[in-house]
Amino acid sequence: MRRWRRLLADEREEAAVYRELAARRCGEEREILLGLAEAEERHAAHWEELLGDEAGPKRRGQFRMRLLVFLARRFGSVFVLALAQRAESRSPYGSDRDASAAMAADERIHEEVVRALAARGRARVSGTFRAAVFGANDGLVSNLALVLGVIGGNVPTGTVLLTGLAGLLAGALSMGAGEYISVRSQRELLAAASPNPETRAVVPYLDVDANELALVYRARGMSAEEAQRRADALLRDPKPPVPAPETPADDHEIVGTGMKAAVSSFAFFASGALVPVLPFLFGMSGGWAVLVAVVLVGLALMLTGATVGVLSGAAPLPRALRQLGIGAGAAAATYVLGLIFGATVG
Repeated sequence: MRRWRRLLADEREEAAVYRELAARRCGEEREILLGLAEAEERHAAHWEELLGDEAGPKRRGQFRMRLLVFLARRFGSVFVLALAQRAESRSPYGSDRDASAAMAADERIHEEVVRALAARGRARVSGTFRAAVFGANDGLVSNLALVLGVIGGNVPTGTVLLTGLAGLLAGALSMGAGEYISVRSQRELLAAASPNPETRAVVPYLDVDANELALVYRARGMSAEEAQRRADALLRDPKPPVPAPETPADDHEIVGTGMKAAVSSFAFFASGALVPVLPFLFGMSGGWAVLVAVVLVGLALMLTGATVGVLSGAAPLPRALRQLGIGAGAAAATYVLGLIFGATVG
């Protein structure tokens, strides 16, 4: 009975998550989320039926489900969908003797629906988010490595602080400029690869018996037979087709805009690069300053790694530890080099 009540409470919480998300969306996404909410309510009805009069007063679900409801109500972001995807993937119904096979199958389908919705959201934020995560991570690792390198060279605290601030500014400017050029170049390459819409206007004037229209489709990767069928169909009816429904995010949207990526990269690199400098800014020096800087950077690296893990629908802890390990390795290598060169110079 306790297990049934817990499952009932969790299903109600999960339905609330989807309804809260639906309230912040419109159109097709809203309908999809409401459909998921109705499905979870159907599952809740299964446990209510089993419990009968033993259902008792309405209970609260597990903490993680209540947290999802809170986040969905306040933010409704792609992070909530990513967390909901993980919740669907952990459904116990596959091995629960009291859940029907249809309920277990439903949960697997729900996982794919939420995965697709989360993919839409990831595509919308991927350009700016990528720049933000990479910027913060690079700022943390590169400036910690720089600070530890000069500390290994046995220089005064003032020099360490100046070096860290110079590294912050130089790196942030470099990252911002690099992201702007990178994204602008990607968008220009995509624009160059996009079909020219004006070409459609010349189709009625092509010689039906001798033309290269099929070659256009073959150049885009179609087989010779499929390309010829498409070309013949277009020649029979050269009128412009009905516009296809807009996709949630095309290639340009996934890449993002140059200015947004540049600003995001600059700001997050500067934020990350500031962390290892903070102890020295507050007047600390020596081993304690190094220890505080390393701990702060380690926590920040784990946070960025966990964030990427959550957004990708994967377990956050392995990503956090991977980020920490890579950053620690880079910083340790630079510190050793600083010791070597410092000893050589001395």
